[in-house]
Amino acid sequence: MWNGMMPAVTTKFTADGAIDAAEMERCVGLQMDAGNAGVIVCGTLGEGNMLSHEERIETVKIAKSACGNKPVLLTVSEAGTREACDLAQMGRKAGADGLMIVPSPIYHTDRDETITNLKAISSAGDLPVMIYSNRVAYRVDVTPEMMMELADDDRMVAVKESSDDIRRLTEIINVCGDRYKILTGVDNLGLEALLMGADGWVSGVSIAFPEENQRIYDLVRAGRTEEAREIYRWLRPLLDLDVSTFLVQQIKLAEAISVGSTEYVRPPRQILKGEHRARVEKVIRDQIACRPDLSKYAL
Repeated sequence: MWNGMMPAVTTKFTADGAIDAAEMERCVGLQMDAGNAGVIVCGTLGEGNMLSHEERIETVKIAKSACGNKPVLLTVSEAGTREACDLAQMGRKAGADGLMIVPSPIYHTDRDETITNLKAISSAGDLPVMIYSNRVAYRVDVTPEMMMELADDDRMVAVKESSDDIRRLTEIINVCGDRYKILTGVDNLGLEALLMGADGWVSGVSIAFPEENQRIYDLVRAGRTEEAREIYRWLRPLLDLDVSTFLVQQIKLAEAISVGSTEYVRPPRQILKGEHRARVEKVIRDQIACRPDLSKYAL
C-alpha cells in the first residue's frame, strides 16, 4: 500500500461547478492503467478545501470505483481538530483505505499541539495514516524526532516528505530507521528522492503523464538509473508546474492537453488565461512534441 506511484489526483467539475463523477472516474482509471499503486483524493491539487465534507466523501467513492482493489487515501486538512476528526470518521465509513493528514493548515501549531492534533485525528479515523510534513506550504514542520514520538501509534505508517530539502529524507531514515514508509511529495525532487531511498512518490504532474512517471519508478526499482534519468530530464519542465501557487490550474491544463480532460476549477481559482496560459501551454506542448518512446525502456 505504501510503495510506488500514488498520485494526488484533481477533482473534476462540470461547467456549473458540480463534481463530474464520470470524468473523475475516467481520469483515475488512467492512473490504474499505468500501474500506479493507488491515489490520494482531496489534497491541495484536489481542491479539497474548496469541497464540502459530503463532496469529499463523494470523491472517495468515485475513486474507489475506479481503483478496484488498490488503495484510496482521503486527505484530511482542516482548521480545527474537531472538524478533522469528523471528516476522518466519515472517510472510514465511506471506505477510504487510509488518511493523509495535514497537521494544521491555518493555525500554525507548536510541537505539542501538532503531535496532539495528529494523534486525535488518527484515533478518530482509525485508519492507516500518512503524515503530511510540508513546512514550506503549511508552516508546520513534523520533524523526524516528532515522527518518533508519534511512532507508538501503529496507525501512523507513512510520511509524505515535502520539506523541499532532499537532506530531510536521509534524516528521517537515520532517526526513524524503517519505522515509516517515506513518499516524496515534491514533484521536481522525485527521482532524487527515489535514489535516496524513498519508497514512493505522491505525484501531481503524473496525472497528466502517468505512464512516464510510472516508468521512472519502475526503472529505479530495476536498477536502471541512467534510463530513469533520461525520462526524468525530459519530464522536468513539466514537473516544475507542480511547484507553484497555480499548481491546480497548471496541472489541469496539462491534463486537458495530454489526456483530453477538463480545466474547470472552484472559485476563487480561475482557469489560466493570457500570457500565463500561453507560457504554460508552450511548456506542455513542447515536451509532448519530444515525448520519449517508452518502448525503448521496456521492463
